[in-house]
Amino acid sequence: MNSYKAWFLAARPKTLTGAVAPVCVGLSAGWVSLGSLQWVPAALCIAFALLMQIDANLLNDYLDFRGGIDREDRLGPQRACAQGWITPEAMLRGIAVVTAAALLTGLPLIAWGGWEMLIVGAVCVIACALYSTLARLALGDVLVVVFFGIVPVCTTYYLQAGNVGQEVFLASLAMGLVTDCLLLVNNFRDRDTDRRVGKHTIPNLIGERRTYILYALIGATACALVYSQTRLPIFYLAINFYLVSRMQRIRRGRELNKILGQTAASILLFALLYSVGIIFNI
Repeated sequence: MNSYKAWFLAARPKTLTGAVAPVCVGLSAGWVSLGSLQWVPAALCIAFALLMQIDANLLNDYLDFRGGIDREDRLGPQRACAQGWITPEAMLRGIAVVTAAALLTGLPLIAWGGWEMLIVGAVCVIACALYSTLARLALGDVLVVVFFGIVPVCTTYYLQAGNVGQEVFLASLAMGLVTDCLLLVNNFRDRDTDRRVGKHTIPNLIGERRTYILYALIGATACALVYSQTRLPIFYLAINFYLVSRMQRIRRGRELNKILGQTAASILLFALLYSVGIIFNI
Protein backbone atom coordinates (compact mmCIF):
# COMPACT_ATOMS: atom_id res chain seq x y z
CA MET A 1 0.00 0.00 0.00
CA ASN A 2 1.20 3.49 -0.99
CA SER A 3 4.48 2.03 -2.29
CA TYR A 4 6.55 3.54 -5.10
CA LYS A 5 5.34 0.75 -7.38
CA ALA A 6 1.72 1.58 -6.55
CA TRP A 7 2.24 5.25 -7.46
CA PHE A 8 4.03 4.26 -10.67
CA LEU A 9 1.11 2.09 -11.72
CA ALA A 10 -1.43 4.76 -10.70
CA ALA A 11 0.36 7.27 -12.94
CA ARG A 12 -0.42 4.91 -15.87
CA PRO A 13 2.83 5.44 -17.80
CA LYS A 14 1.41 3.87 -20.97
CA THR A 15 -0.89 6.89 -21.36
CA LEU A 16 1.91 9.46 -21.25
CA THR A 17 2.67 9.25 -24.97
CA GLY A 18 -0.72 10.85 -25.55
CA ALA A 19 0.45 13.88 -23.59
CA VAL A 20 3.79 14.23 -25.38
CA ALA A 21 2.57 13.66 -28.95
CA PRO A 22 0.64 16.96 -29.37
CA VAL A 23 3.53 18.95 -27.89
CA CYS A 24 5.86 17.34 -30.44
CA VAL A 25 3.46 18.35 -33.24
CA GLY A 26 3.57 21.95 -32.03
CA LEU A 27 7.37 21.86 -31.83
CA SER A 28 7.68 20.37 -35.32
CA ALA A 29 5.49 23.14 -36.73
CA GLY A 30 7.62 25.68 -34.88
CA TRP A 31 10.81 24.20 -36.30
CA VAL A 32 9.45 24.44 -39.84
CA SER A 33 8.34 28.05 -39.36
CA LEU A 34 11.45 29.34 -37.57
CA GLY A 35 14.23 26.98 -38.61
CA SER A 36 15.12 26.45 -34.93
CA LEU A 37 13.56 25.99 -31.51
CA GLN A 38 13.75 27.64 -28.13
CA TRP A 39 14.59 24.57 -26.11
CA VAL A 40 13.76 25.82 -22.60
CA PRO A 41 10.05 26.52 -23.27
CA ALA A 42 9.95 23.33 -25.35
CA ALA A 43 11.18 21.28 -22.38
CA LEU A 44 8.80 23.06 -20.01
CA CYS A 45 5.84 22.32 -22.31
CA ILE A 46 6.72 18.61 -22.36
CA ALA A 47 7.14 18.51 -18.56
CA PHE A 48 3.86 20.37 -17.98
CA ALA A 49 1.97 18.04 -20.35
CA LEU A 50 3.37 14.94 -18.62
CA LEU A 51 2.52 16.23 -15.14
CA MET A 52 -1.02 17.20 -16.17
CA GLN A 53 -1.57 13.75 -17.70
CA ILE A 54 -0.41 12.08 -14.48
CA ASP A 55 -2.61 14.47 -12.51
CA ALA A 56 -5.63 13.56 -14.65
CA ASN A 57 -4.91 9.85 -14.20
CA LEU A 58 -4.68 10.14 -10.41
CA LEU A 59 -7.80 12.30 -10.17
CA ASN A 60 -9.75 9.96 -12.43
CA ASP A 61 -8.64 7.02 -10.28
CA TYR A 62 -9.84 8.75 -7.10
CA LEU A 63 -13.15 10.12 -8.44
CA ASP A 64 -14.17 6.89 -10.18
CA PHE A 65 -13.45 5.02 -6.94
CA ARG A 66 -15.54 7.47 -4.91
CA GLY A 67 -18.30 7.41 -7.55
CA GLY A 68 -18.54 3.61 -7.54
CA ILE A 69 -17.60 3.32 -11.22
CA ASP A 70 -14.59 1.04 -10.61
CA ARG A 71 -16.36 -2.25 -9.91
CA GLU A 72 -15.11 -5.83 -9.71
CA ASP A 73 -16.26 -6.44 -13.29
CA ARG A 74 -14.05 -3.66 -14.66
CA LEU A 75 -12.43 -4.70 -17.95
CA GLY A 76 -9.72 -2.04 -18.11
CA PRO A 77 -6.41 -1.83 -16.23
CA GLN A 78 -6.74 -2.11 -12.46
CA ARG A 79 -7.06 1.14 -10.52
CA ALA A 80 -4.96 1.99 -7.47
CA CYS A 81 -7.71 3.14 -5.10
CA ALA A 82 -10.13 0.37 -6.06
CA GLN A 83 -7.44 -2.27 -5.55
CA GLY A 84 -6.33 -0.80 -2.22
CA TRP A 85 -2.84 -0.06 -3.49
CA ILE A 86 -3.18 3.60 -2.51
CA THR A 87 -5.49 4.94 0.20
CA PRO A 88 -7.96 7.68 -0.84
CA GLU A 89 -6.33 10.11 1.60
CA ALA A 90 -2.88 9.46 0.16
CA MET A 91 -4.28 9.81 -3.37
CA LEU A 92 -5.66 13.27 -2.56
CA ARG A 93 -2.26 14.34 -1.22
CA GLY A 94 -0.61 12.97 -4.35
CA ILE A 95 -3.03 14.87 -6.59
CA ALA A 96 -2.25 18.10 -4.71
CA VAL A 97 1.51 17.55 -5.08
CA VAL A 98 1.34 16.77 -8.80
CA THR A 99 -0.99 19.73 -9.47
CA ALA A 100 1.40 22.07 -7.65
CA ALA A 101 4.38 20.62 -9.56
CA ALA A 102 2.58 21.15 -12.89
CA LEU A 103 1.74 24.77 -12.07
CA LEU A 104 5.30 25.50 -10.91
CA THR A 105 6.63 23.93 -14.10
CA GLY A 106 4.33 26.03 -16.28
CA LEU A 107 4.88 29.30 -14.40
CA PRO A 108 8.20 30.19 -16.12
CA LEU A 109 6.42 30.06 -19.50
CA ILE A 110 5.13 33.54 -18.69
CA ALA A 111 8.57 34.78 -19.79
CA TRP A 112 7.91 33.57 -23.35
CA GLY A 113 4.12 33.72 -23.66
CA GLY A 114 3.09 36.52 -21.32
CA TRP A 115 0.56 36.46 -18.51
CA GLU A 116 -1.89 34.64 -20.79
CA MET A 117 -0.04 31.48 -19.81
CA LEU A 118 -1.57 31.77 -16.33
CA ILE A 119 -5.02 31.53 -17.92
CA VAL A 120 -3.98 28.51 -20.01
CA GLY A 121 -2.58 26.76 -16.93
CA ALA A 122 -5.66 27.50 -14.83
CA VAL A 123 -8.01 26.27 -17.55
CA CYS A 124 -5.99 23.04 -17.87
CA VAL A 125 -6.23 22.41 -14.12
CA ILE A 126 -9.99 23.12 -14.08
CA ALA A 127 -10.57 20.82 -17.07
CA CYS A 128 -8.54 18.11 -15.33
CA ALA A 129 -10.71 18.44 -12.22
CA LEU A 130 -13.96 18.35 -14.19
CA TYR A 131 -13.03 15.55 -16.58
CA SER A 132 -14.54 12.64 -14.62
CA THR A 133 -17.80 14.51 -14.10
CA LEU A 134 -18.12 15.62 -17.72
CA ALA A 135 -17.07 12.20 -19.01
CA ARG A 136 -20.17 10.73 -17.36
CA LEU A 137 -22.26 13.13 -19.48
CA ALA A 138 -20.67 12.07 -22.80
CA LEU A 139 -18.58 15.28 -22.88
CA GLY A 140 -15.21 13.63 -22.33
CA ASP A 141 -14.61 13.53 -26.08
CA VAL A 142 -14.90 17.32 -26.31
CA LEU A 143 -12.31 17.74 -23.54
CA VAL A 144 -9.95 15.31 -25.26
CA VAL A 145 -10.11 17.17 -28.59
CA VAL A 146 -9.52 20.50 -26.86
CA PHE A 147 -6.91 19.55 -24.25
CA PHE A 148 -5.05 16.80 -26.10
CA GLY A 149 -5.08 18.63 -29.41
CA ILE A 150 -5.96 22.30 -29.71
CA VAL A 151 -4.51 23.59 -26.42
CA PRO A 152 -1.14 21.76 -26.34
CA VAL A 153 -0.35 22.09 -30.05
CA CYS A 154 -1.36 25.74 -30.35
CA THR A 155 0.18 26.79 -27.02
CA THR A 156 3.47 25.03 -27.78
CA TYR A 157 3.65 26.66 -31.21
CA TYR A 158 2.67 30.08 -29.82
CA LEU A 159 5.52 29.94 -27.30
CA GLN A 160 7.93 29.38 -30.18
CA ALA A 161 6.53 31.68 -32.87
CA GLY A 162 4.35 34.19 -31.03
CA ASN A 163 1.27 33.51 -33.16
CA VAL A 164 -0.96 30.66 -34.38
CA GLY A 165 -2.01 30.34 -38.02
CA GLN A 166 -4.64 28.27 -39.76
CA GLU A 167 -2.34 25.35 -40.58
CA VAL A 168 -1.26 24.96 -36.95
CA PHE A 169 -4.86 25.11 -35.76
CA LEU A 170 -5.90 22.43 -38.27
CA ALA A 171 -3.01 20.24 -37.12
CA SER A 172 -4.07 20.74 -33.49
CA LEU A 173 -7.65 19.76 -34.32
CA ALA A 174 -6.42 16.67 -36.18
CA MET A 175 -4.25 15.70 -33.21
CA GLY A 176 -7.20 16.05 -30.86
CA LEU A 177 -9.41 13.89 -33.06
CA VAL A 178 -6.79 11.16 -33.35
CA THR A 179 -6.36 11.13 -29.57
CA ASP A 180 -10.13 10.89 -29.11
CA CYS A 181 -10.00 7.48 -30.82
CA LEU A 182 -8.33 6.26 -27.62
CA LEU A 183 -11.25 7.42 -25.48
CA LEU A 184 -13.69 5.96 -27.99
CA VAL A 185 -12.13 2.48 -27.70
CA ASN A 186 -11.98 2.80 -23.92
CA ASN A 187 -15.67 3.68 -23.71
CA PHE A 188 -16.59 1.03 -26.28
CA ARG A 189 -14.91 -1.62 -24.15
CA ASP A 190 -16.68 -0.41 -21.00
CA ARG A 191 -20.10 0.27 -22.56
CA ASP A 192 -21.90 -2.48 -20.65
CA THR A 193 -20.49 -1.64 -17.22
CA ASP A 194 -20.90 2.10 -17.87
CA ARG A 195 -24.56 1.54 -18.69
CA ARG A 196 -25.06 -0.30 -15.41
CA VAL A 197 -23.64 2.57 -13.33
CA GLY A 198 -25.46 5.27 -15.32
CA LYS A 199 -22.40 6.67 -17.09
CA HIS A 200 -23.27 8.13 -20.50
CA THR A 201 -20.66 7.80 -23.26
CA ILE A 202 -20.67 8.17 -27.03
CA PRO A 203 -20.72 4.36 -27.72
CA ASN A 204 -23.73 3.97 -25.42
CA LEU A 205 -25.52 6.87 -27.09
CA ILE A 206 -24.94 5.93 -30.73
CA GLY A 207 -24.66 2.15 -30.54
CA GLU A 208 -22.09 -0.42 -31.60
CA ARG A 209 -22.28 -0.11 -35.40
CA ARG A 210 -22.11 3.70 -35.40
CA THR A 211 -19.11 3.56 -33.04
CA TYR A 212 -17.16 1.61 -35.68
CA ILE A 213 -18.12 4.18 -38.30
CA LEU A 214 -17.18 7.08 -36.00
CA TYR A 215 -13.75 5.58 -35.22
CA ALA A 216 -12.96 5.31 -38.95
CA LEU A 217 -14.47 8.72 -39.70
CA ILE A 218 -12.36 10.40 -37.03
CA GLY A 219 -9.18 8.99 -38.58
CA ALA A 220 -10.20 10.04 -42.08
CA THR A 221 -11.12 13.55 -40.91
CA ALA A 222 -7.80 13.99 -39.12
CA CYS A 223 -5.88 13.05 -42.26
CA ALA A 224 -8.04 15.35 -44.40
CA LEU A 225 -7.36 18.30 -42.07
CA VAL A 226 -3.59 18.10 -42.63
CA TYR A 227 -3.59 16.77 -46.21
CA SER A 228 -2.58 20.14 -47.67
CA GLN A 229 0.46 20.20 -45.36
CA THR A 230 1.68 16.62 -45.71
CA ARG A 231 0.51 13.35 -47.29
CA LEU A 232 2.33 11.02 -44.87
CA PRO A 233 -0.55 10.62 -42.36
CA ILE A 234 -2.31 8.52 -45.02
CA PHE A 235 -0.25 5.63 -43.61
CA TYR A 236 -1.92 6.25 -40.23
CA LEU A 237 -5.30 5.93 -41.93
CA ALA A 238 -4.48 2.37 -42.98
CA ILE A 239 -3.74 1.49 -39.34
CA ASN A 240 -6.95 3.21 -38.25
CA PHE A 241 -9.07 1.13 -40.64
CA TYR A 242 -7.26 -2.05 -39.59
CA LEU A 243 -7.95 -1.39 -35.90
CA VAL A 244 -11.63 -0.68 -36.45
CA SER A 245 -11.95 -3.97 -38.32
CA ARG A 246 -10.37 -5.75 -35.33
CA MET A 247 -12.81 -3.99 -33.01
CA GLN A 248 -15.65 -5.41 -35.07
CA ARG A 249 -14.27 -8.92 -34.73
CA ILE A 250 -13.62 -8.74 -30.98
CA ARG A 251 -16.67 -6.65 -29.96
CA ARG A 252 -16.50 -7.31 -26.20
CA GLY A 253 -14.21 -8.22 -23.33
CA ARG A 254 -10.68 -7.64 -22.14
CA GLU A 255 -9.35 -8.50 -25.61
CA LEU A 256 -10.26 -4.90 -26.54
CA ASN A 257 -7.40 -3.75 -24.30
CA LYS A 258 -5.08 -4.77 -27.14
CA ILE A 259 -6.94 -2.40 -29.46
CA LEU A 260 -6.59 0.28 -26.80
CA GLY A 261 -2.82 -0.17 -26.67
CA GLN A 262 -2.52 -0.22 -30.46
CA THR A 263 -4.67 2.91 -30.72
CA ALA A 264 -2.32 4.65 -28.25
CA ALA A 265 0.60 3.67 -30.47
CA SER A 266 -1.23 4.98 -33.55
CA ILE A 267 -1.52 8.43 -31.90
CA LEU A 268 2.24 8.59 -31.67
CA LEU A 269 2.48 7.34 -35.26
CA PHE A 270 0.21 10.14 -36.50
CA ALA A 271 2.29 12.76 -34.69
CA LEU A 272 5.49 11.26 -36.12
CA LEU A 273 4.15 11.07 -39.68
CA TYR A 274 2.87 14.65 -39.53
CA SER A 275 6.14 15.95 -38.08
CA VAL A 276 8.35 14.16 -40.60
CA GLY A 277 6.04 15.18 -43.40
CA ILE A 278 6.13 18.92 -42.71
CA ILE A 279 9.84 18.97 -41.85
CA PHE A 280 10.85 17.24 -45.09
CA ASN A 281 7.95 18.67 -47.12
CA ILE A 282 6.59 15.25 -48.09
